[in-house]
Amino acid sequence: MHDLAIRNTLIFDGTGAPGKLGEVGITGNRISAMGREVGPSRDRVDAAGLALMPGIIDGHTHYDAQVTWDPLVDPSPSLGVTTVVIGNCGFTIAPCRPQDRDLTMRNLTHVEGMSLDALRLGIRWEFESFGDYLGMLERQGVGPNLAAFVGHSAVRTFVLREDAARRTATDGEIAQMAAIVREAMEQGAVGFATSTNEPHNGEGGIPMPSRLADDREMRALVKAMGANGRGMFMLTKGSKTSVPYLETLAAESGRPVLIAAMLHSNTNPGKVFAETAEMAAARARGHRLYAQVSPCPLTMDFTLHSPYVFESVDSWKPAMAAHGDALQAVYQDADFRARVKDDLVKFHGMRLFNSEWDKVQVVEVRDAVHREYEGRAVSELAQAAGRHPLDWLLDLALAEDLDTVFTAQLKNNDTAAVGRLVADPDTHVALSDAGAHLTFFCDAGYGLHLLGHWARDLGVISLEQAVRKLTSQPAQLFGIRGRGVLREGAFADLLLFDPKTVGRGPNVRLFDLPGNAARLRAPGFGVHGVWVNGKRLVDETGLLPDAPRAGAVLREFDA
Repeated sequence: MHDLAIRNTLIFDGTGAPGKLGEVGITGNRISAMGREVGPSRDRVDAAGLALMPGIIDGHTHYDAQVTWDPLVDPSPSLGVTTVVIGNCGFTIAPCRPQDRDLTMRNLTHVEGMSLDALRLGIRWEFESFGDYLGMLERQGVGPNLAAFVGHSAVRTFVLREDAARRTATDGEIAQMAAIVREAMEQGAVGFATSTNEPHNGEGGIPMPSRLADDREMRALVKAMGANGRGMFMLTKGSKTSVPYLETLAAESGRPVLIAAMLHSNTNPGKVFAETAEMAAARARGHRLYAQVSPCPLTMDFTLHSPYVFESVDSWKPAMAAHGDALQAVYQDADFRARVKDDLVKFHGMRLFNSEWDKVQVVEVRDAVHREYEGRAVSELAQAAGRHPLDWLLDLALAEDLDTVFTAQLKNNDTAAVGRLVADPDTHVALSDAGAHLTFFCDAGYGLHLLGHWARDLGVISLEQAVRKLTSQPAQLFGIRGRGVLREGAFADLLLFDPKTVGRGPNVRLFDLPGNAARLRAPGFGVHGVWVNGKRLVDETGLLPDAPRAGAVLREFDA
């Protein structure tokens, strides 16, 4: 007798096959039967009108800090996610010496979009090595399954300490870092992650440590990762990291390379397709390079207290190093404004923000006298005032002590172009960034958006292929065993959803991080049940109040 049977459901098994009506039996943490009828069970769910698929495997999250105080990693389970991959971009908190904890947290303040106070109050520092960190997570338990990259910036900080974001490493330091990466792989890392991306900065605009690595260091650490014939090299690439260069790393290490963030830009529309074509050519030569893409527009909320939108602009650095009255003085400085305007012209199409002022809107003003600006584009408002958009935006923010909330649609705004990226059978759909950029955006519901918007509403991709993109494809990519498919003997990671209503809702701002710090959270629609290893975490009302820590810390992966 099965412990649970989910009956009368449309089953999408994750392979890309069309859905079939049937039943699924679960015993313990595994699927024990599938078919038209599976026989008696102790418990049952009648899923009439609903569809069943493997749980979503979210391959790009940043829950490394949050999971230590929130083992259920809200909101991912309620958005259909049953496995999270953490440590992307190399932004991790392990390894870390006790005396370097504050340094590690300061590295994360900008890229994680989380206050330093929240990190100080929340992180449980019951570890030093990468293996210690995984062991702590196993002892406390996790809601969804969890796989972890060993992160470049943390490794670099462990070895170079205060110099990690200041200089290149010596041969001896590179050898120490390589040893740490090899040890982490033996302890259960899914791979090695890094970033060369220009907007990735720590507190005060200091580059994330990985951005200081030279070619010697990068090659040594990727080789160390692949020394035992397994592991994924994950990179968020910057403007100076070419696909041909990354192919040489794949060739030398024999390991696959996952490249983020492959987003479409209106100001440089052919770039992402040229790079994905280069990756396809590399795969034809036997070198496994894969593009990580998003089904969501890259839209960020921000204030001028911490405007991540502009932080890849070189001339913005004085603002990143200033606070309080000093920051306002920077914004008022005419020379600062002139340099930023020049850079926006000089590097048009090459940075996160590329002067698309028509896609920057005022969301919320502090002072009622400015209420008429809400919901309107900065380009329109600046033109009416006869001002440059940058001057208009800075002056409004200064008038409100920098509390004005803006939003910017940065990339992935062209439906046809994004649809082309999403439908490509070889791209990895992910980039939720769940657990990071918490005050800027929340794309944790990207999987529901793929199922609802792109499959049901637009028909750019079939529902069965959308399911494959979210389940068996990432499982194969990361070497995750026994997950991502519905078949007898597989782990019972399941998402029960309504194909007619599935999707994600608008962001809401919560103040529930440690110290009541703020974050954005987007609700999901059409989710009726989520099971991890056969245990239910979510029903049609959302995350269960007593949701179990049913996940496994994954340490063994296929080559």
